[in-house]
Amino acid sequence: MNWRVPLADLDYGEDEQQAVLDVLRSRWLTMGSVTRSFEERFAEMHGARFAFGVVNATTALHLACLALGIGPGDEVIVPSLSFVATSNAVLYTGAQVQFAEVLGAHDLTIDPAEIRRLANARTRAVIVMHYGGYPCHMLEITETARQLGLAVIEDAAHSPGAALQGRSLGTWGEFGCFSFFSNKNLSTGEGGMLVTDRADLAQKAQALRSHGMTSLTWDRHQGHAYSYDVVELGYNYRIDEIHSALGLAQLNKLAANNQRRMELSAQYRNRLQETPLFFPFEERAQEPGICAAGHIFPVLLPEGVERRAFMDHLRAAGVQSSIHYPPIHQFTYYRERYPQVSLPLTESLSRREVTLPLYPTMSTADLDLVVESCLRFFDRPQV
Repeated sequence: MNWRVPLADLDYGEDEQQAVLDVLRSRWLTMGSVTRSFEERFAEMHGARFAFGVVNATTALHLACLALGIGPGDEVIVPSLSFVATSNAVLYTGAQVQFAEVLGAHDLTIDPAEIRRLANARTRAVIVMHYGGYPCHMLEITETARQLGLAVIEDAAHSPGAALQGRSLGTWGEFGCFSFFSNKNLSTGEGGMLVTDRADLAQKAQALRSHGMTSLTWDRHQGHAYSYDVVELGYNYRIDEIHSALGLAQLNKLAANNQRRMELSAQYRNRLQETPLFFPFEERAQEPGICAAGHIFPVLLPEGVERRAFMDHLRAAGVQSSIHYPPIHQFTYYRERYPQVSLPLTESLSRREVTLPLYPTMSTADLDLVVESCLRFFDRPQV
């Protein structure tokens, strides 16, 4: 469909085109010097000691679990209001998940109290997801995890460039996992980054990323190694030079684009105040020490309003909307695997959630159309 206002859009131009051409002309496409530059700049920007470019955020989550030694017999606490990769990565290791509730309509991130409620002798870690690029309550979460002896993995797919109390999201726990999917704040089409401050975990993750090998093709091409050993049952989770080149170009735009996302979010809230829509994170966005990424703009419909009718109304106006997210525990696979799971708050809020368009190149006219479409919907009689 040819949307007048899409849900998301790329901020791509000559810099990204030139970055790709430079890689093609270098005649080295697999992971090499461009990837290392991308990793170094990403780590520096986020205050992380180590950063590893990977195929996507799902592989970053999987590597984090593996590097922590999570496997059969273990459990990991995860939010159900997240993309399914958050929990899938745990199951890949043979471990099990425990699904946690959110805080409430005002804050769709994991409830820190859930960690203590769900933890048991088999629990090894908790994965938190910074929903929409708004920080989870990391001070409470990390302290609770420390007391319980749990590792913390941050699903920071929505959060490149975001921070809490001056500390970048993704660096509060043992690992941070970022996504560079097409709709993300920093987009390379596919791709991701795994960051950590711990040298022991970095060494483990680095080996697992590339077949458990002790040297890479790039190292041998540079004359730094003649052969290699395999010391782990590893994976091919490497990012390539073209995606890394796009990432470097996008890094230059990240701070300004995140700021633009937050400005658009504030305009949405201001202009839709007279509607019965509820805005999660409205207060969180204003808290001192919060630097959010504004990845998406979620709204909650009033009880009794049919979501499909609202989304169809926007669709008729050429405005794309979406849902973030159907709860993971209600998908067929997970419902059959964990039939006893019930999260009343997550389930109730997720039924009311709609995501409105948000992207840094969004024009005033684009925003006008979305706002006017929402206003028209609530002006008409509700059946």
